[in-house]
Amino acid sequence: MEVAEVLPEFADAFAFDEFNRMQREALPALLERDENVVASAPTASGKTALAELAICKALSDGGTALFIAPLRALTNEKEDDWDRFESLDYSVYVVTGERDLNPRRARRADILVMTPEKLDSATRKHDSRRYDFVTDIDVCVIDEVHLLDADRRGSVLEVTISRLRRLCEPRIVALSATMPNVSDVAAWLDAPAETTFEFGEEYRPVDLNAGVKTYTHGENSFADKYRRLYRALDLAEPHLREDGQSLVFVSSRQDTVQAAKKARDEVAERDVPMGVRGDYDFHTESKELDDSTLRNSVLDGVAFHHAGLSKNDRDLIEEWFKQGHVELLFSTSTLAWGVNLPARCVVIRDTKLHDPLEGEVDMSPLDVLQMLGRAGRPGYDDVGYGWVVCDAAEADKYRRLLRDGKEIESRLAESLETHLNAEIAMGTITDLEDVMDWLETTFYYVRGQSRPDDYDFPNLRTRVRDCLEGLVEEGFVETGDDLSIEATPLGVLTSKYYLRLDTAAHFAALCDRAASGGLEAEDVLETVATAEEFDSVSARQDERDAVDAVLVGADTADLGAGERKVLAILRGAASGSTPAELRSDAWVIRRNATRLVSALGAFLDRFVGPHAANLARRVEARIENGVAEDAVGLTAIDGVGPGRASKLAKEGVTTPGDVVDAGVDGLVDAGLSDGVAERVYEGAQSLPSIELEWGQFPDAIATGENEVREVTVRNVGEPARAGIRVTVNGVEMTSTNTYLRDQETVPVGVFGADADALEFTVSVAFPETPLVPLEASRTVDVR
Repeated sequence: MEVAEVLPEFADAFAFDEFNRMQREALPALLERDENVVASAPTASGKTALAELAICKALSDGGTALFIAPLRALTNEKEDDWDRFESLDYSVYVVTGERDLNPRRARRADILVMTPEKLDSATRKHDSRRYDFVTDIDVCVIDEVHLLDADRRGSVLEVTISRLRRLCEPRIVALSATMPNVSDVAAWLDAPAETTFEFGEEYRPVDLNAGVKTYTHGENSFADKYRRLYRALDLAEPHLREDGQSLVFVSSRQDTVQAAKKARDEVAERDVPMGVRGDYDFHTESKELDDSTLRNSVLDGVAFHHAGLSKNDRDLIEEWFKQGHVELLFSTSTLAWGVNLPARCVVIRDTKLHDPLEGEVDMSPLDVLQMLGRAGRPGYDDVGYGWVVCDAAEADKYRRLLRDGKEIESRLAESLETHLNAEIAMGTITDLEDVMDWLETTFYYVRGQSRPDDYDFPNLRTRVRDCLEGLVEEGFVETGDDLSIEATPLGVLTSKYYLRLDTAAHFAALCDRAASGGLEAEDVLETVATAEEFDSVSARQDERDAVDAVLVGADTADLGAGERKVLAILRGAASGSTPAELRSDAWVIRRNATRLVSALGAFLDRFVGPHAANLARRVEARIENGVAEDAVGLTAIDGVGPGRASKLAKEGVTTPGDVVDAGVDGLVDAGLSDGVAERVYEGAQSLPSIELEWGQFPDAIATGENEVREVTVRNVGEPARAGIRVTVNGVEMTSTNTYLRDQETVPVGVFGADADALEFTVSVAFPETPLVPLEASRTVDVR
């Protein structure tokens, strides 16, 4: 059955000309019916085409399609792959947290691509103009729906799909690798038997011979990696000698590089006939690689692949692997979920991995099965070989996994309070019955009916009531006399900023302390470092000296080793000097920390005031850019990052006001090029700029007398929300939260107190930018 026959107007949208057996069987359900569809099929059997068929039907009906990709890296790949739709005049738009959202483009897109986390965030804000596009979806394709069983991420996917169905009732097409309980997923999504497919291993294009191999475990984890590597090479070598390719999965980006280096030496030592050093054309092509280590490695037929490589390098390695130039490829798990790169032999060298936020964790069973599913090259091999290399103590666990597969469970119970709070904050739940109605839309409810004892299903209503009472006691929710349920400001902020409940309570406690006793940058750093999101961070022995050096002089006696490590990374990031020993985890921790500091800033803004929020914003900018405290305001200027901020600060230009005063010529003298200087100058002029006028403020006042004077705060720059605070001898007299368009007149009481002199300070802070607050003081003598 040819594509052009079935979908003549979309023939160019597919990467092949003819549908395979599995695709032909599912095709009528996708194109001729409107019900939801659930399809479970072996890896590499062609599930992507099912997604594309569902999208084509929606587009032909004039609708909008949403594709949910399991990983952020895969959203970018889909954007590239679906240039085919762009060539047919359908627009594809990727919405991820790392890109600035263009709501207009999202609204006009024919195909949206998102991760579960981004869709969760967007649907929580569906009633805003910025995210209203998520209520206009006609078909939602869930790629790899077995992600439901993933730690933490699974519950996000589950509640988000339930919410999306309530918002706009799209058709759902859920695709999955082979799973034993596909019927439960179908029941959850209301897919009838006629549109539920469970394609067995007979639909695999190549048979899979999978097994477990053990290695001798030692005392040294570093040496164990090499023991497992040699075991992996033992398994791959026979296939490499027969021109069969091998794919070896390891636990980290760094491990892909180190394993490839060691494997090159070992392959040469074993005299395995590999490599293309004699191929002059390929030798020339290899120079296109950005990574020098990779450039040397590919000539020996060995390469590595991970998300940290440039797109150019990833694309070249994938293409050369398909062409057979690369015969032995080391990769992280990302490749298993993304590009279709089958190999005759697949070896999982590492079943455990180091997660910067979780410490050492077992690789998920889903990842293991997904990786092994890459074994076997259609059109080249009759059978693929997949091996798990593990310690003898865990061998039976993996043998059971390979024999029985993995039933998909709901993970909602593990974070029920957090998700329930989010629904209440959105106003979709207003009483206990609403909670039960909501739960009935979840996979948790369906799975609980299948396995009532394991899910404690008979006590579900009690569990829900306890959960609600906990949210009330902790201040996230309040109940009315009529037993109605409503989110408090704390509950709303917790949902809006995607926080765990313990972290939100932790932030609220800091707000209470700050409201009564002031706030320092170190308070912000320590509060974030001790957030629940970092509760599983561990400090390895070789990192502890570096942590101690960064935190020298700090009072961290109450902090655990992991908390001290996070604090050290944040301090190092803020100063632009993270120790080398901490850099492997620093990127992930910094990325999460900036999100948390931004959320803490919103808490401080709501519960304390603009000055506290501005302090958090400055801390966030310092962590993000690594600039000195006095120069952090420069990062508020568009186009000024850490490099330019540091360059300007060295020349004495430390604030946007200094930039304006310097002018374009002064910025060029400070080391900027003409074009950059002009852009930076214009950017500085687009920020608020404050002038203070004290008017007829007295120099002295008699004891016992009182006068009311006025101070004028004038904004000669762009309008912005501001906090204006007046203190006398360090004690706050008045504070105003205003949108400062032009000027604000602040009354100041001058009184003859029991003191020799009164120091009046006016401070203006902008809670939404990292500008250093403007402060000015006047002293009044008391006579």
